[in-house]
Amino acid sequence: MEQFISEIEAYAARVSRSPQSVLRSAINANWSTWDAWVSGASSPTMHVADRVRTYMAEHADRRAA
Repeated sequence: MEQFISEIEAYAARVSRSPQSVLRSAINANWSTWDAWVSGASSPTMHVADRVRTYMAEHADRRAA
């Protein structure tokens, strides 16, 4: 999970967005999802993690508008 969190943080920094915004775009997550993942209160399924990684790969060059 720590690696996945780091991947999202690195991508978010690269595209000048918050991790919460990335999750919102990738999986239509509510704003508290990120905090729950970081705190360990919940974690994504492998399917959700794959969707987030796919989104980040497909939008690697996208910058915040």
